[in-house]
Amino acid sequence: MTTTYLELIHRGAMAHGPRTAVVFEDQSLTFDQVQTLSNQLAHTLIEQGVTRGERVAVLLNNGLHSVPVDFALVKCGANRVPLNSRLSLAEHRRMLEETQCNYLVYGADLAERARELSGELPELICHGLGDASSSGIDLLHAAAKASANAPKVEVSDDDVVLTLFTSGTTGTLKAAQHTQASYAGICKNVLLNLIAVEQDDAMLHAASLIHASGVFVLPFWSRGARTVIMRGFDPDQFLQLIEHHAITAINLVPTMLQMLMASPGFASTDIRHLRQVIYGASPMPRPVIDKAMELWGRERFWQYYGQTECPLAVAVLRPEDHKGELLGSCGRPSIDVEIRLVDEQGNDVAPGEPGEIAVRSPSRMLGYFNAPDLNQSMFLDDGWLRTRDIACFDARGFLHIKDRTSDMIITGGYNVYPREIEDVLMAHPAIAECAVVGLKDEKWVESVTAVVALHPGAEVDEQQLISFVASQVASYKKPHRVLFMEQIPKTTVGKLNRKALRDTLNA
Repeated sequence: MTTTYLELIHRGAMAHGPRTAVVFEDQSLTFDQVQTLSNQLAHTLIEQGVTRGERVAVLLNNGLHSVPVDFALVKCGANRVPLNSRLSLAEHRRMLEETQCNYLVYGADLAERARELSGELPELICHGLGDASSSGIDLLHAAAKASANAPKVEVSDDDVVLTLFTSGTTGTLKAAQHTQASYAGICKNVLLNLIAVEQDDAMLHAASLIHASGVFVLPFWSRGARTVIMRGFDPDQFLQLIEHHAITAINLVPTMLQMLMASPGFASTDIRHLRQVIYGASPMPRPVIDKAMELWGRERFWQYYGQTECPLAVAVLRPEDHKGELLGSCGRPSIDVEIRLVDEQGNDVAPGEPGEIAVRSPSRMLGYFNAPDLNQSMFLDDGWLRTRDIACFDARGFLHIKDRTSDMIITGGYNVYPREIEDVLMAHPAIAECAVVGLKDEKWVESVTAVVALHPGAEVDEQQLISFVASQVASYKKPHRVLFMEQIPKTTVGKLNRKALRDTLNA
């Protein structure tokens, strides 16, 4: 038996009891308090019928109870199914039905959505945190009377503890399953490759804790460090909290970093304690990272490449490699991750040739929930997992991602990778953000189409941008059209939503 998620929770509590573990606005919890509350919540959930392996949906915005609720579900042996609160009622219902959840834990501020879901799914039992619905109880009220001791629930390495819907844009509903062992593997992966957490460290979280940001909680918990949580991302407040809490690490997606740099306080913020600015989730435009490093120093910036299916760091670009053409890469493979580049049949491609990234790691998911055909297509022999990302290795072992297979444009028989064209466009001073998609075309099958949003007050026309791109790439890669929008559509975690854009424009 390997180290489990549950064991790491108990170890952290035992080692760091009186220290501050979680901070939210003007409230905080020590390690002892998180341990006690999560034990009480776990007992309460068990009393309400939640059994080992039970899938329990969680509809909870960032807050003081984010960590205790997650830990409670691990302690009662449940399988957590986080729901992003920004999604629609129809999307939430579909996720609950697809994962066959009978229970929902929700925050008081999301009580109305819980009632809507209860009305549409009469079998769903909804338990609130500071709220009680007709089908469930107020968990916080009931937990106050429950035992403070840890429940005696047996767990095994392959128990599924997390079923997380990916933010992929292929249109296929996919729920990646992580186990007691794989989630512990994720914690080790972060500590081994990305961040050497020290006891007095603090990480500031503004993005939703149900996605990549939340992955950092357990490593910080294990080392006795603080998790500082915001309701949501506000650039000015974010900068203020970096100073106020002596934050040592932050995790950002590119759009968040762009918004921070647009804040008047960016250049003057006291960042003496800030050692790491960690970013990932989507490609970082070169002008953005160049400007950020100029203002905050190259030594602070760390990039990771990973997926929900194999978090967090499949590859890492360290600060010393944030230069020149290496900035176009996502770094070298993590120490505990194996990477192969394969063709459509799963065979290794020739050295130097692009291929689909396949990974094998202790942090790799068990598989997608209730999707045998998808699992068969995504898994190769001996535990290798396809990623649908196309990349190549350079002579020094740095991984350069070309694009996702689902986003690749085939125009006139040639393959065009949108990211390559987007990188060129983002170097134009007038462009704030852009996305490149392939639209249906009778002659070319797909025509390369750029959708751009300009900086306020900037002016540039379609032909100027086409010429700008044509001067830097092969002729067949240049956009046939350039469309102007105020804002590019994004997924709920801030990634460019090429699929939604492509579907809208092809309609």
